[in-house]
Amino acid sequence: MPFRLVVFRPRREPSSYDIMRVHLFGRAFVNLLEVGDQQDGKLQAMTKMWMVRGDSGRLYEQFRDQKVVSLGWGELAHVAKPGISRDKLAHEFASRRPDLKPGSVLAGASQVWRYINKVEKGDKVLTFDPSTRRYLVGTIEGDLTVDQNPAQPGMTLLRKTRWEHEISRDDLGISTKNSLGSAMTFFQVPPSAAAEILRIGSSRPDSEESMRSTLERSDDESGEEAEDLLQDLEVRAVEFIKDSVSKLDWDEMQELLAGILRAMGYKTRVAPRGPDRGADIFASPDGLGFENPRIIVEVKHRSGPMGSKEVRSFLGGRHKDDRGLYVSTGGFSKDARYEADRASIPVTLWELDDVVRALMDYYETIDSETRRLVPLKRLYWPA
Repeated sequence: MPFRLVVFRPRREPSSYDIMRVHLFGRAFVNLLEVGDQQDGKLQAMTKMWMVRGDSGRLYEQFRDQKVVSLGWGELAHVAKPGISRDKLAHEFASRRPDLKPGSVLAGASQVWRYINKVEKGDKVLTFDPSTRRYLVGTIEGDLTVDQNPAQPGMTLLRKTRWEHEISRDDLGISTKNSLGSAMTFFQVPPSAAAEILRIGSSRPDSEESMRSTLERSDDESGEEAEDLLQDLEVRAVEFIKDSVSKLDWDEMQELLAGILRAMGYKTRVAPRGPDRGADIFASPDGLGFENPRIIVEVKHRSGPMGSKEVRSFLGGRHKDDRGLYVSTGGFSKDARYEADRASIPVTLWELDDVVRALMDYYETIDSETRRLVPLKRLYWPA
């Protein structure tokens, strides 16, 4: 039987999920069971909160600037009206996407059905930017509108939204982080996670530990997500690895990048601590810089994106045969990316996502000293 590989960090497994059961009946199902107390009744009565990912986070800025949230699923735009049944949506989706498996059809149609029929004015909503690891929190203010503009395929099913504040993923408790790690485009946030998010956003002091959250699913939701459970676990694993990498200090981050480059086949030289000279790591086939490519690496491990000024400073004085790798765990501004695109030498920009993906891709060949910085273990899963 073929297997897929999921990388998971054992020490960062959420403590509220102590049991993982795998049942194999021709396919795999996973139940993540919470060990703990029942949720406080007050949480059940609180305002609903929804997560809308928006093309895996790539629509974050559009959501914010246009003051909306949106789902894509343009195949269903012509029938997206309040009161439509889940079965009708699934039938339409299947007829227009015969390439999809039945489980994927049901999962997609069910998300659209909830978005059309369950979201109400006054509900809370959030979206996530994976590059900056920040959540944008707001309130739904408008009814469903449909825009079938082919130039914006992810902006089809729109709801006007008043965006109120941003919060960092690093400020959230582990249970809340885990509950927000679903791979689904649209889902309801568990009440305890919503309560923590609203407490942080309102800046009210919270002396209690973050309340535990559960992966609460109604009966009609439990079956529809089975098709995407493996992807869900992969997304969660990546997020927890990102949490671990984010907690490294600057020296450790520099060593991690050097270790990844060595696993790629380069020899590295790490610059000693001192005044910022625009180069933290030198990498080349021979380790001396005589053989090309000679890669100059700058590492910025801080919150907030790097701008065009920082990229120009990094590029200053580079030799025509140099290659640049600029690493910013806080991301890059649009101007910074434009500056890199028009640079006179090839420059690659790595955000936190890129660092984690490279770490996972080359982990088997990374040396033991580097592995100690971010210990990972493998989980095998039936394909």
